Amino acid sequence: MGWRLFCKCIILLLLGLLIEHRANAQEKIIRGYVKDKLSDERIPFASLKLKIAQTGSLSDSSGGFIVRVPNWSADTLEITYVGYEDLRIPINPSVISQFSKDGGKSIDLILSMVRGKTTAEVVVKRKIDKGYLMWKRIVKRKPFNDRYRFTAFKYELYNKLELDLNRLKKDRLKDMGLLKPFGFILENIDTTEGQPFLPIYLTETISDYYYQKSPWRTREIIKAVKTIGINNESVSKLLGGTDQNVNVYNNFIPVFDKQFVSPISDNGDAYYHYKVLDSQFVAGRRLIHMSFTPKRKGENTFMGDCWVHDSTWAIQKMTLALSKEANINFVDKLSLIQEYKLVNDSVWFLVKDKFVADIAPIGKSGFGVIGRKTTTYRDIVVNEQYIRDSIARNKVQSEILFAAGAMQKADSFWDGSRHEQLSKNEAAIYAMIDTLQKMPIFKKYVTTINFLATGYRNVGNFEIGPWFNWFTGNSWEGFRMRFDLGTNPRFNKDLYLHGYLAYGFGDKAFKGKVEAKYLFSRSPRSYIHGSYTKDLDNGQVYYDEIGTDNIFALAIRKNKIPLKFMQIQESKLEYFTEWSPGISATFLGVHKVFEPLQNLPPKELFETSNGKGEALTNFELGVRVRFGYNEKFLETNFNRFSLGSPYPIVEFMYARGIPGVFHSNYKYDKVYLSVSDYLKIAPYGSLYYNFFGGGVTGTLPYMMLNVIPGNEIYYYNKYAFNLMARWEYIGDRYAGFNIEHNFGNGLFRFIPLTRKLKFRQFWSAKGITTSISPANKELNFNNPYNNFKDLDGKLYLELGTGVDNIFKVFRLDFVWRVLPQPLPADRVSRFGIFGSFRLAF
Repeated sequence: MGWRLFCKCIILLLLGLLIEHRANAQEKIIRGYVKDKLSDERIPFASLKLKIAQTGSLSDSSGGFIVRVPNWSADTLEITYVGYEDLRIPINPSVISQFSKDGGKSIDLILSMVRGKTTAEVVVKRKIDKGYLMWKRIVKRKPFNDRYRFTAFKYELYNKLELDLNRLKKDRLKDMGLLKPFGFILENIDTTEGQPFLPIYLTETISDYYYQKSPWRTREIIKAVKTIGINNESVSKLLGGTDQNVNVYNNFIPVFDKQFVSPISDNGDAYYHYKVLDSQFVAGRRLIHMSFTPKRKGENTFMGDCWVHDSTWAIQKMTLALSKEANINFVDKLSLIQEYKLVNDSVWFLVKDKFVADIAPIGKSGFGVIGRKTTTYRDIVVNEQYIRDSIARNKVQSEILFAAGAMQKADSFWDGSRHEQLSKNEAAIYAMIDTLQKMPIFKKYVTTINFLATGYRNVGNFEIGPWFNWFTGNSWEGFRMRFDLGTNPRFNKDLYLHGYLAYGFGDKAFKGKVEAKYLFSRSPRSYIHGSYTKDLDNGQVYYDEIGTDNIFALAIRKNKIPLKFMQIQESKLEYFTEWSPGISATFLGVHKVFEPLQNLPPKELFETSNGKGEALTNFELGVRVRFGYNEKFLETNFNRFSLGSPYPIVEFMYARGIPGVFHSNYKYDKVYLSVSDYLKIAPYGSLYYNFFGGGVTGTLPYMMLNVIPGNEIYYYNKYAFNLMARWEYIGDRYAGFNIEHNFGNGLFRFIPLTRKLKFRQFWSAKGITTSISPANKELNFNNPYNNFKDLDGKLYLELGTGVDNIFKVFRLDFVWRVLPQPLPADRVSRFGIFGSFRLAF
């Protein structure tokens, strides 16, 4: 009896397997994965459904899916997911033949979804708002889930940055004569996603990153950098992990130079609507799906969704996209994705973040650039003593170091060390760039574009430019020509030589400059610089000002303001040394000979018979100390530019005039103190302030006193008083301030047209007060040539406002002089409209 029962079971089992095999043999399969079209990130738990067959499934936690049908028939596969446009894929013989690899038994699809679908807002009165309650739970648990709660942590970081050209028209590019030599590049254009794109640049960084909470310290040791075309340590540091961290648990998230409100901000309910969608079990853990949308248009907010771990209310994955009409320039689409995992049984830690931006500089229909930054985190360790021991070796709060040979790692190292392998497109980029850089015609194109954009061009071991100083003119010199020549690193990587020669056809006089700089060290920075200049004072003090020695200044000069000309012959020697980044001192000696030429008190008024020296000739020794703690810089070959500091920057200068040296004639002491800062005050924009003051002792001619900087052209000068003429006010003691508050779209967000045009608002205030001693007043004011004014302790004040971001590059300033009273009679000194160009996101 038992034997018969066993045989029956065997027969039934075989019949079952046969039936199952027969069913599977007839069944057709649609499989693949769902992803975000912009970021390439997989979309978990998207809904897939065949409209006619009324069958479907959900994508799994990694975006994969399988849909089974009894047989092929004409149908439409519909894919939906919150926050994305619905996607419909026809299932017909053409699609089956194109995407099947097994004779029509199955098809493999990669489904790319586009963000942007929103539903009309419906106000529903209900007793319990589940989305709001979910947000409250997440915010309450932020102190327990934020990775920065740990006293210390360490991880290995892999950072990859890729740039792609997109919205390319391949056929049209082939017909362009200038691009014909680069036809091989067009073969790399990828069309798998429908919209053609061309990968053009890739850089990779691997580093060990250390963090300590109190006192706050970070340390990054860059173990490897792989790039082509940029061999610059300061750029490589910016591409590491220290400046790339984004924390969604913060109240504000940086996007380029803007601060966006995080969906899980402490007051996020003032900016977002929240909605609980569904829940799923992944690896035995329940995850809750929540979406968020902005409450108002035009604010710096996101739209997107997140998966939240039930019970701990920790973020498991968050996807952020720019909300419609967010006030940011040149960005068509943007995605920020962060994923968290349990690194032990209780700690959720960031393991991957991805930032993707579609930059459209000439509009959505023109070509653009997609930037893709992917960062992954491995070997995460928290609260171990060796982390603090490593950070204890820091010389500054945030230190970035290069391991030996970091920039010369072999390909074999990268093959075994990357956190994720390169795609086919990414692997081809290095070879393409290497080929391009060896092509003479490519070098020619790059040189020409750089010359037009920056004004400078390399010719062998030398550099010419800037071209916009070549031709200009004024009433004293008439038509003026100038030519600059300098060396580049091919001449000598540590020695920079530069000079220019200018000639005025009106005054028939040559002018010029020669200078030399030698770098002893780049980190910490140390150099010596010497120069000799004989030229007119053109009013340019800072690199981003426009002086009179510029072709663009000819057409924007104010009317009815007498031109004033001063020639200066200056010899200068300075030594710069740095103890740590941002803490430095400059020791300098300067000899000057002044020659007033037009509409200024002449030299003869200051002739003396004391035998010490010559009139209007001085020599001074001084020291300038700069304290910018944790200040970061972008370094070029011989110069560097500040990227700011998280703390105020303080500058102090002391100088002493010494008579009898090189015919100098004046003895004095001069001091100057400045405190400045640039603050992000989200959600209220940014604030720049500069408070300054100083003074000089002794009886001195006017050009050696404090001459308040004025502006005589209609291009706005952020460092000068724009309604004041040059050489208008002088003094020997002074104190002032310069404040500018840019608060984004402000009132413009309430007007549909200005919100769409992304206009921005700002206000500014500049004030100064000066006084002058009786002896200096007697020397400089009591003569028939005097046109100087004395504030006599009163406050000079300019207030301004205006419209920024006009056509994304232009700014208009409306400036009023309000003090001192009474105001000048001429309108040009009471009110002005100034323009300027600004490129900002």
